[in-house]
Amino acid sequence: MSGHSKFANIKHKKEKNDAAKGKVFTRIGREIAVAVKEGGADPDNNSKLRDVIAKAKANNMPNDTIDRSIKKASGDMGNVNYVSVTYEGYGPNGTAIIVEALTDNKNRTASNVRNAFTKGGGNVGTQGCVSFMFDQKGQIIIDKEECGMDFDELMMTALDAGAEDLSEEEDSYEVLTAPDDFSAVREALEQAGVPMVEAEVTMLPQTWVELSDETDIKMMGRILDLLDEDDDVQNVYHNWDE
Repeated sequence: MSGHSKFANIKHKKEKNDAAKGKVFTRIGREIAVAVKEGGADPDNNSKLRDVIAKAKANNMPNDTIDRSIKKASGDMGNVNYVSVTYEGYGPNGTAIIVEALTDNKNRTASNVRNAFTKGGGNVGTQGCVSFMFDQKGQIIIDKEECGMDFDELMMTALDAGAEDLSEEEDSYEVLTAPDDFSAVREALEQAGVPMVEAEVTMLPQTWVELSDETDIKMMGRILDLLDEDDDVQNVYHNWDE
């Protein structure tokens, strides 16, 4: 789940992922399949595939599993066509939620997503109903302890590669890019030996909504948990200030 850019949330997310690696690997496998179908199986000639491989490695996906996924997607077994679908809607107290999915059955996915919203007291809206409240950005999170560069050096490296901004948190750095510049910036940082905790194109909310009512908090958690359990769902973005 994507929420705040705070490193503590990223660490919490990764711990949660570690308990369900199979599910995470399945989702990344689908992203690999789509990237291979769109741009071929050679990462040197497919920047989208390079980005997904970097994401896979950040999630501790073994190299042989990555290679198998690429071979599967480019071979006879890669005949499952995943379609990208996006849903937008509202959670408790007007919270905005965007759901990105890769599916081979749009009816199943639509039903599951609608069910998740309904059980959490929310509702699915029309395309565009909440996405205007978010900015699409490339986001790279760097653990301060593992980064050998100081802030100024890292900033020069990131900005020279095309980054828009670099901010410093208590235990992390956050690099933001335009979506089209993300791959170039990520690769420049990778070549400079900068260890990335997370690197992906994401949706960042322009404003945050606080939930103070315990029922609202419980219902919002219900929506996010149900979406997280759905293998078709790749990413969930929201503006709940947790």
